[in-house]
Amino acid sequence: MTALLKIGLVSVSDRASQGIYQDQGIPELEAWLASALTTAFEVETRLIADEQQQIEQTLCELVDVHHCHLVLTTGGTGPAKRDVTPDATLAVADREMPGFGEQMRQISLHFVPTAILSRQVGVIRQQSLILNLPGQPKAIKETLEGLKDEQGKTLVKGIFAAIPYCLQLLSGIYIETDPAVVTAFRPKSARK
Repeated sequence: MTALLKIGLVSVSDRASQGIYQDQGIPELEAWLASALTTAFEVETRLIADEQQQIEQTLCELVDVHHCHLVLTTGGTGPAKRDVTPDATLAVADREMPGFGEQMRQISLHFVPTAILSRQVGVIRQQSLILNLPGQPKAIKETLEGLKDEQGKTLVKGIFAAIPYCLQLLSGIYIETDPAVVTAFRPKSARK
C-alpha cells in the first residue's frame, strides 16, 4: 500500500490569526495544490501569529506528530522585526536547502525589485521538506508554478517542479502533477 501524501499548510499572520482580516494564504495553497497534484493528498492547516516559538512548535508538530511530507508556510519572510518565519524554520531544521529560497527570489524579481528583501528558506527536518512561501496569493502561485508566457509555455520554472523528486529522495513517496499546471522533474532512473 502506498503512503498518502500529507501536506502541512501554515499561514503566519498576526492580523489574520486575530480575525482582523480573512487569511488568503491557506485557501490559495489549497486551491493550487488541488489543481497541480494528481496524487491524492490530505492537508493539516494552521493559522498562527508571527511568534517564533509558536511557529517552531507548529512546524515540529506537523513534521514530528502528523508526519507531513511537505510543509508550506506563507507570510512572515520579510526584513521587519515581526517577520520571524525563516528564523523559526532554520531553528527546527536538520539541513538547509538553499536552492529553494534562491529560486523563489529569482521568480519574484521578475515582478518586484523588493524580492531581494525576502528571507524565504527551504529546509529538511527528519524526512520532511519545509518551505517558506511569500504571503500574497499571486506570489504564492508564481513561486510554485513559475512564469509562463501568454501561450502557457514555462519561461522560468517554479519551485514545485523539484518538490516531487525531493520528497521521493527524502521519504520514498511518489507523487505526480498535472503537467498543464506544473511538470514534476525527476531523472529517468527515478520515474515509475
